[in-house]
Amino acid sequence: MADAKREIERKFEFTTTEAEGRGVPDLTGTAAIAAVTDQGTVELDAVYWDTPDQRLAADGLTLRRRTGGADAGWHLKLPVSPGVRDEIAAPLGDTVPRSLAALVRSRVRDTGLEPQVRLLSSRRVSHLLDAGGNVLAELSTDAVRAERDRAGAAWTEVEVELADNVDPALLDAVEERFAAAGLTVSHAPSKLARALAETGHEPPARTEPGPAGDTAGGHVLAYLREQRDALIAHDPAVRRGLPDSVHQMRVAARRMRSAFKTYRKVLDRAVTDPVGEELRWLAAELGVDRDQEVLMERIQSRIGEIPRTLALGPVRSRLRIWNTRRRADSRRRALAVLDSKRYVTLLDTLDALLAEPPLRPAAAEPARRVLPKAVRREHERLARKVAHALSLDPGQPRDVALHEARKAAKRARYAAEAARPALGKRAKRQAKAMESVQTLLGEHQDSVVAREALRGLAGQAAGAAESAFTWGLLYGREEAVAERLERELPEVWAAAHEAAAY
Repeated sequence: MADAKREIERKFEFTTTEAEGRGVPDLTGTAAIAAVTDQGTVELDAVYWDTPDQRLAADGLTLRRRTGGADAGWHLKLPVSPGVRDEIAAPLGDTVPRSLAALVRSRVRDTGLEPQVRLLSSRRVSHLLDAGGNVLAELSTDAVRAERDRAGAAWTEVEVELADNVDPALLDAVEERFAAAGLTVSHAPSKLARALAETGHEPPARTEPGPAGDTAGGHVLAYLREQRDALIAHDPAVRRGLPDSVHQMRVAARRMRSAFKTYRKVLDRAVTDPVGEELRWLAAELGVDRDQEVLMERIQSRIGEIPRTLALGPVRSRLRIWNTRRRADSRRRALAVLDSKRYVTLLDTLDALLAEPPLRPAAAEPARRVLPKAVRREHERLARKVAHALSLDPGQPRDVALHEARKAAKRARYAAEAARPALGKRAKRQAKAMESVQTLLGEHQDSVVAREALRGLAGQAAGAAESAFTWGLLYGREEAVAERLERELPEVWAAAHEAAAY
């Protein structure tokens, strides 16, 4: 089983040979640092693995097999933000561990991983302590030698990595102290990046053709590429079970599919429609796990709102058992999808489509001429959906119509968000207005789904000779919520319609 930890660090390099000769200054007295203790020197031997075209390095990921030191093993580092990475560790072995290979699959796909660079480091380690003797950070001074093919490079690097729960402001204080001693923040984000640069093997920049940025095609393709990249980037987080990751990955898929439909004057739907169907499949499969998570949170919240005297029978235990079974199944299903050939084919298809986009004549026209029409068309489509839903009597047909209106509101919102770089404030206003409608209709649909779940829980309780009273009470409350939202919809829609008007 792989272990994970969050790294918050800053790397430094000497600005001159003279500064390097003086070495690292004493940090005692810097911010909360009361003492610096020498921990000795370790010899590290790390081999970095990547695809032949360096897909991991291009996205800022590093995968290495390292011996020496206290944490020998395999390490995968995933960028979170500048100076912050998640390190996933696995036991030492001769081949890439399956747990780590899975986390890079959205980048690697069917291409093999191979040794690329070897880094030999002589590391002198010190601990930075506070007045109570607690470790604030680890200070490492590395004499590094890089080897790739017949090329080589050598340099000295200084790294300060914070201990858990230490204020990152400490790094700013260290940086200020280092600057006075001739050390500056390293330009390279990692040892691997520097090794590749100094041996002449930097990963090739990703270039994808398309019309100029101010054209309709330029803006739509930029948006689609952003969503494609988000889809790939969220894949490891979904596999790790990180909060909100499924939702974010699902949103990226939906945004791409929505853009294919909205901007059909820009991209040929004969090409994009089949891809959109695959994105719909992916979002739906991922949604099984996400929807269960949202549903569980909703029912738990509703139980917390009622007096304890009305919670008859083992309500919370029944809910917990029900959720555990459903989440286990949905989690397995989501991971199976990400491990499937169909998913990898979808990612390859998206890359191919964006490398050779099926542009229509409107793609070459100015964005300000083409995009507003598409955004307005989605708004008008939503207006028809809302009007139809409001014309129906309360009940199942209206619930279905409101759900369709919700999907139309989401599509109208995505259309405006995609157009925002070109249209500015008016697209932002449109997106915000559509979000208000989407939120209300989403709450309504959540109530519909919750009522169906509560009906099932009541049946399970009755079948186990438990009281079904509480589940019926919660069902009635959800009905009241839905009725209130339906009464509010005309006013919310009128305000959104007016705010979104061009």
